[in-house]
Amino acid sequence: MEAELLASDQIDERQFVLAVRRLADSLNYGSDASPFLGSGIEYVQSRMYQIGDPIRSIDWRITARTGKIHVKEYEAPKRMPIYLLLDTSASMCVSSRPMNKYAWAVQLAGGIALAAVSRMSPVGLIGCGQSQINHRPSLSRTQIMQWLHRLRRYRLDEQTSLANALTLAEPMATQRSLIVVISDLHDPNALDALTPLAAKHDCIVLQLVDPAEPGNVRAGLLRASEAESGRSFITTGRSRWVNDEAIAQELKRNAIDHLRLQTDQPFIPHLRAFLRRRDCLGRVAR
Repeated sequence: MEAELLASDQIDERQFVLAVRRLADSLNYGSDASPFLGSGIEYVQSRMYQIGDPIRSIDWRITARTGKIHVKEYEAPKRMPIYLLLDTSASMCVSSRPMNKYAWAVQLAGGIALAAVSRMSPVGLIGCGQSQINHRPSLSRTQIMQWLHRLRRYRLDEQTSLANALTLAEPMATQRSLIVVISDLHDPNALDALTPLAAKHDCIVLQLVDPAEPGNVRAGLLRASEAESGRSFITTGRSRWVNDEAIAQELKRNAIDHLRLQTDQPFIPHLRAFLRRRDCLGRVAR
């Protein structure tokens, strides 16, 4: 029997849409200079006329001054596809806070997607769980919101497939793309699968962390079970169940940008600064 689908948050559809749009507005920090020339909205320079150039692009002022026909060139952004890899596994849904990691992940995916689309970068979505979620890049805000509304519901028995999803992303991304992984990185094979992808594409890992995961939950011996596999184990309240330092070092060694987001602290300003530093929402920074 299929497991019941649960709501990832306690807000209605209208509140969810508003939350995603506010996040997109916060992340969409403005336009940046683009090295690519073409038909755009900002004048860059004038050059000599070439056969085939449209008459409407003639720069009449420079043409009159030099006696030679010049045309205007404008700045145009390069559209860089973005693939969001969203972890839908059970470990994302277990939380010590009112809003779990998965609810934050869905809102983050929505905010990044809408911010990117506003800068004319198509966004695709790949689910990193057992659910079959595979959407090719789109510039449709309506379509993206439909994806997000379906993603708000989750299952507590879903196992992770982050490593498999990373393998799936490689043939889908036929040109240089931005790969954004939103996960708690509980898949032990994820980092190995991410390394070859990072050699061809820009990669970002947004690691969501529940405050109970690093340990120190003020308890003695604990009998627990792993959310995705059901494996039982005994630990203590001071045990560290995720080795964040080792993860950060491995990502840094492979030139993968990494930001750790703890769900009991306000992290949106840190995310905004991180993205601003990278200049990643739809433009090539390198």
